[in-house]
Amino acid sequence: MGKSNNKKDHEFLEYVYKLNEGRELIEAFELSLKDIDEINIDQLQKIGQRTYAEGKWTIHTILQHLIDWERVWCYRAIIFARHEGSIPDAHDQEIMAENSNANKRTIEDLLNELRIVRQSSIILFKSFSNELLETNCEFFEYEMPLSAIGLTIIAHQIHHINIINERYIPLDV
Repeated sequence: MGKSNNKKDHEFLEYVYKLNEGRELIEAFELSLKDIDEINIDQLQKIGQRTYAEGKWTIHTILQHLIDWERVWCYRAIIFARHEGSIPDAHDQEIMAENSNANKRTIEDLLNELRIVRQSSIILFKSFSNELLETNCEFFEYEMPLSAIGLTIIAHQIHHINIINERYIPLDV
């Protein structure tokens, strides 16, 4: 999908497009599902509740954050696609993380839920016409084509998996 010329947050969208490496939306979604399946569960379990710095989220919380925000972005996509008319507000990720109960769940359970949510997102975005996917939609501080919402979901996963690989995996010594 093409880049929007009508951006309110140019840097954010450029980062989304960069992380997706120019892939088409459905190809990027399917690759992201494969990436979920390739996560080394044993390695994440060894790291457990440790974080790379005080005050940072655990891997459990990061995975729950990915699940929650994928649902939030899909909700936003549905609101736009169905011409509901409202502009969804921002949400506080710290409040959501604090109340997520993620650290009482297993890595397997979180990854399974992430996989199921991703499969649902793929079906949702496949249901949108090409014309609709290219239409700009507006949110609290972003304006982007509907397809970019899907790419944002994927970029969000890539971003956090990169953080896990760079900052958490070294904890498994």
